[in-house]
Amino acid sequence: MNTLGSYLVANAYSGFSPMAHMSASACSVNGQNVPCDAGFFGLFFALFGTFWVVTLALIILMIVALWRIYMKAGRPGWAAIIPVYNMVVLLEIVNKPTWWIILAFIPFVNVIVGIIVAYHLAKAFGKGAGFTVGMIILPFIFYPILGFGKSTYLGSAAPASTFPPTPPTPPTTPPSPQATV
Repeated sequence: MNTLGSYLVANAYSGFSPMAHMSASACSVNGQNVPCDAGFFGLFFALFGTFWVVTLALIILMIVALWRIYMKAGRPGWAAIIPVYNMVVLLEIVNKPTWWIILAFIPFVNVIVGIIVAYHLAKAFGKGAGFTVGMIILPFIFYPILGFGKSTYLGSAAPASTFPPTPPTPPTTPPSPQATV
């Protein structure tokens, strides 16, 4: 048998595997023990762990922002952490019927309802359609702006624009009849 063939056969029967090398706690370089490089798997687990830490931080940020939004709207802040009840309270804040909660469980319809609720939430705080787009695309930035910013809850019938309202027209009264002499 040639040298390469005998090497492969010997390693196959000795329990050699690439994973065994990756899990070694110490490697030898020039006769000295040094820590082994974690390689691909160490990088994978480092990035995977970082992903979960960032995700957890964003979840906590959104919960605190919704808590503040609920409190600004005069609702209990703890309602932001109760899974289905938080949608019921949000629907109350934007003055939509509570039965819309059923629509939240229908695929594709829930996206449309979510956009409508986000628009009315922005409108309730005096923001416009541009802010709604921000709430949809970058919620982890725009929801904290509502919660921690200077915006106040104006109610569900709040105007979404900053244009002044049109003045009311004066009532017209019919002319009074003159006495004829």
